[in-house]
Order: sequence, then structure tokens, then C-alpha cells
Amino acid sequence: MCGNHLKRVAAPRAWPITRKTSKWVAKPMPGAHSEERGMPLVVVLRDLLKVADKSKEIKQILHEGKVLVDGKIRKDYRYTVGMFDTVSIPAINANYRMVIGGDGKFHLAPVTDAAAKICKIVNKTAVKGGKIQLNLHDGTTMIASNDYKTKDSIIIKVPERKIDQHFTYAVGSLVMVTEGKHSGEIGKVKEIKVVRSSSPNTVVITTAQGEFETIENYVFVIGKDNPAVQGVKA
Repeated sequence: MCGNHLKRVAAPRAWPITRKTSKWVAKPMPGAHSEERGMPLVVVLRDLLKVADKSKEIKQILHEGKVLVDGKIRKDYRYTVGMFDTVSIPAINANYRMVIGGDGKFHLAPVTDAAAKICKIVNKTAVKGGKIQLNLHDGTTMIASNDYKTKDSIIIKVPERKIDQHFTYAVGSLVMVTEGKHSGEIGKVKEIKVVRSSSPNTVVITTAQGEFETIENYVFVIGKDNPAVQGVKA
């Protein structure tokens, strides 16, 4: 790893990039998503969307304010694009949502609902005035009522960031697994196993192919009967 770059061969396995075309690749900017859970915007635009061949060209496009992430112009080439973020290029009327595929790698799915974003509530914090702050999977926060629980998901409108829908984490919820050997698989929660020890809780998930068990923290509620946002295929 070197400054703003890391070796391609050491890049996270979720990054769908070639490993031997060059030695270095941009390192994600610290912030919203972790290095394992996101990709730098320059890599998304160059390697996944093929907007341009060279990083220099991508940087110029970003400098001109031609790319939005979740409805906001982003000019930093290292800005981290993570799970369920939406990349928009207004000049060509194109929107893409970052999702994890069945191969455990990130993919960009074309969508038309760029104004909707699904977020997982990772924890809650009490703040001044008796208000509740929701801490979301993408590193952002928002003030809301205490009706929302940790591990629930919400649909927010971007860029104004208003809650539009709420999906509870419970038996029967439709979920996507975002990490582990079942990464990218989608199914319904059959059972939530609460472990009375330091070990993590686990979840039994039912799919068309059968059942499997995974760690609770790997589970992301994406709807009730069908995915609540485009780009996710149940």
C-alpha cells in the first residue's frame, strides 16, 4: 500500500477488477464505507462503467461536476461508493446502483429509481433534546423517532434524505446477505437464533434452492415480499 494507492493484487475480493494489468489502483477515501465494503469512484467509473480509459480523464469528468452519488455531485476521485449507493451521470441520463452479486463481487445495476436509497440501521444514539439519531450502514446519520430499530431498513429519498418506507428485521423479512460465503444470496428469514454468549447471533434463511444459516450482521433487509429498490434480483 502506498499513499492514495494500493496494490491491485491486494485489492478486496469484492472488487471486480483485473489484477495484473497494472501494479497500483486507487485506495478508497476513509469515511462512509470501509475499504472492504466500497470502491473508489475513479475505479467505479473506469473499470466498471468504462466511462473513460484513463484516470486522468475520469478526474477531469469529476472536476466538471458531471457525476453524482446519491444525488450529490462528487469530485473526489477517491470518494467511496458502497452497497446500494447510486451513481448518476445526468449527461447521458444514466443511473446505476451498487449491489453485491451471487459471485460475492460488486456490480452496477442500471436503475431508474435513483431518488430512492435503502439503508440499514446499524445502531441508534440518544442525542440532545431526547431525540434519536439513526446510524446507517453508509456512515451517515439522521434524526428520527424511536419507532425504528437496529437492523431494520429504511428507504430514504435523496438528496433531501427523508424517510419514505420502513422495513422491520423479523421472521418473514426479505433479506440479502452482504458478506461471507453466501454473499449476494437473497431469501426470507425463517428463524433468528439469539446466542447467549459472545458469539454472534445467526439467521436461518430460506431460498428457492434451500436453506442456509449465516451471521446476523451479514443480513440486510431489502423488503417484505419483493426487493424495495431496483437493481436487486430476488
